[in-house]
Order: sequence, then structure tokens, then C-alpha cells
Amino acid sequence: MVEQGDAAPLLRWAEGPAGSLPQAPQPQAGGWGRGGSGGARPAAEPPRRREPEEPAAPEVLLQPGRLELGDVEEDQVVAVFVVTFDPRSGNMVEWCLPQDIDLEGVEFKSMASGSHKIQSDFIYFRKGPFFGLACFANMPVESELERGARMKSVGILSPSYTLLYRYMHFLENQVRHQLEMPGHYSHLAAFYEDKKGVLHAGPGRGSSLPPVYWLPSIHRYMYPEMKITHPAGCMSQFIKFFGEQILILWKFALLRKRILIFSPPPVGVVCYRVYCCCCLANVSLPGIGGTIPESKPFFYVNVADIESLEVEVSYVACTTEKIFEEKRELYDVYVDNQNVKTHHDHLQPLLKINSADREKYRRLNEQRQMLLYSQEVEEDYNPCEEDLFVLFFLEQNNRIFQTLLEVSASQDKTLTAEHARGMGLDPQGDRSFLLDLLEAYGIDVMLVIDNPCCP
Repeated sequence: MVEQGDAAPLLRWAEGPAGSLPQAPQPQAGGWGRGGSGGARPAAEPPRRREPEEPAAPEVLLQPGRLELGDVEEDQVVAVFVVTFDPRSGNMVEWCLPQDIDLEGVEFKSMASGSHKIQSDFIYFRKGPFFGLACFANMPVESELERGARMKSVGILSPSYTLLYRYMHFLENQVRHQLEMPGHYSHLAAFYEDKKGVLHAGPGRGSSLPPVYWLPSIHRYMYPEMKITHPAGCMSQFIKFFGEQILILWKFALLRKRILIFSPPPVGVVCYRVYCCCCLANVSLPGIGGTIPESKPFFYVNVADIESLEVEVSYVACTTEKIFEEKRELYDVYVDNQNVKTHHDHLQPLLKINSADREKYRRLNEQRQMLLYSQEVEEDYNPCEEDLFVLFFLEQNNRIFQTLLEVSASQDKTLTAEHARGMGLDPQGDRSFLLDLLEAYGIDVMLVIDNPCCP
């Protein structure tokens, strides 16, 4: 079972028009989608009482090139389903609402390969234009027909993964209920009737507020309204897990490479690593990101996703299926636990940690220690460690692109070793990274840093 603190919101990628810094809005309560057609049968028994939910605060919505404050998003659950493992037929959708929704492949996305070895898990995934969250549980039973184990997942689909976390606890309870009382779906049917969303075409989300272009320092009075939300402990554990290699992942994420993370089950924590990888590439300067593909979190993928991954030029995903390692045409970077590797020759230099990387990692840990100290002595200012990590990379990215834009606007358009050092990069060790960055983002700059001599 997942601790309550781990079930925190994930960032949502959104588009918005350019503009100046808006006034910080007041927190609003989220609404519920009510209309639309449903396929649910009337509930045979009353649903369990739900605890009242606190009003949600405005969230920070990130997309490469812009950082914005957005309106609180409505809940929109477009499907609820139960997946079971049948010893004779394999994974199958046992029940769903609405009954006519296309759930092809969800039976494999919501029950990861290798799940029979664990007792419980949670999985984020994508299904067409929707995001899904499913909770899995495995219960031993005295049944020869079920071969001694009953395995099920209960999940939902939504247009955004931002609010899926709200239903983690409900899904965990429901999958346990389905294991103990198979075939009783009244609670799920009542849930769907209450939460089903209405999908309609309209102005893009985020259009009501212009983006926020972050200043070098964030004013404390604005901080509560601009707080970036994510799974508690997610980013700090991510960086502790990878250590200095976080800087390697940072470069690949900024270059919008196809990053595939392999790990055996449980896959829930690995889905968080997918999310964290996307967080490394945030840029909030106007004019950046228009010519480069969006960094897409695909979360959990399996062999059924191969066809869709073949056409993607940029993504971050995770899998429990080792066969993906052999399919090199599907990825640029393969992460096997803590081993980051690439089969592309021109990306090999980016796998080496250089002096500037070590300095950034040292500063990151130093800022963390300062934050822990400030939390002890300043009761009225208590930002979390996760925000520090996200903002650290945001400021680093902004510094790089601010310099590149200034040089590209200059008369000689010459990028020197001094510029590289000013961006926090190693003039020699990061030369290849800079060349790839200029090409990827279409920035017209002439790099005059010499190639390091080979011994």
C-alpha cells in the first residue's frame, strides 16, 4: 500500500498565451463534471461515505517554454474499470463503465508484466488521449481454478493525470473489495455516476491567465500561490537514487530524447521517475520550446505500445519488459535501474560526468542543507525540499537559454568558453551537449570552443 504522502498531485503540461506576470489568484475549490452519457446500471447498494475533500489550490502548470498559473481543473473521469487475471485467458477487462468505451490494451497497462511476484502496486499509463491510474493487488486463495492466487486491478481514465492522485486511496480500497467480493460493482458504478466528465471542445486550458515568467528570485509572499506540486518525496528520492547521474538525465531530457526506464515491479515508483525526468527539462523563458517537441510523460508502457512509440520523437516512459532493450529503434536513452546508456555514438560524450556537473550536484546538495536549516529556524517560511530541486533545474535551464538568446541577438553571434562557464557548463566537457542543444532548439549561434585534443 502507498503511504498517503506519496499520493500527491503530478504536474500538468498545458499551453497558454504569452503575457506579463499576473496577480496571484486566490485558491478555488474544484468542480465536478456532471453531464454526458453514462452506461452505468443503478447502484444495487449505497456507495461508501467519502470524506470531504479540501479545496484545491491553484496549480503551477508547466510546459517547455512557459510556466503558468492555471485555474483549478475539474474532475473528469471518463471511464472506470476492473481488470482481472484469468489463469486460462490471461489479462482481461472484467467490467467497465461506460460499457462502450474503447479499453483495448488497458488490461495489460493496468497489470504490469511480472506483477504476479508482488502483493500490490499502482500504475500510471496513457491510453490514447487519456491518462490512467490503476491499483493492483494480489491475494492468495484456496482455489485450484485460480491456481492459488487472485489478481485484479481497479482503475480510471481521465484527460489529465494532474488529479488522478485524488482517487488513489479509493482505488486501493476498491481493488481489495473486488478481491474479497468479486462481481460487486455498485460502489464503482456510483463513483462513475458522480465523477463522470463531459468532454467538449473549447478554449485551451490556461488561456484565462497569462504565463508566469519566473524572476531570478521568488518573492516569499508569492510562494504559496506558485508552489509546484508533485508526489511527496518524489524528486528527492529520484536524485538520491541516481546521484550525479541526475545531470546526465537532465541533459538528455533538455534535448528531448526518447528516454525509456526499465525496472522490475513494483512499477509505481518508476512512474514517478518518469515524471521527475520531465521536471528536469522545464524552461520558463518566452521564445523557447516552439521548435522542439513537447516532453511527454508516457508512464508505463509494454509491448502493446510498440507501434505508438515508433512514431514518437520525444517521450519519457518506463517498462518492466526487458525485451525493450533489444528494440533500439524505439529509444535514444535506456536506463536500467541506475545504469544510464545510449547506443547512439554522437550521444556517448553526454554520458560522462564533468567538473561542471559535479559542481552543480555539489550546489544542489548545499542548497538542500541550507533549506533544512531554514526550516528549523524560520517557522513562517517552510518550502519543501521537492520545490527546491524543481526550481534548481528551472533556474539552471533559464540561465542557459537566456545566455543563448542574448548571444544569438548580438552582432557576431559568437558563443565563447566564457559564455559556457557563465551558463554553468564545462566549455570542453559540454561542447557536444551545447552543439546538440543549439541544433535541437534552432538557435543561431556560432560555437568557437575548440574540440579537446585526443591523447
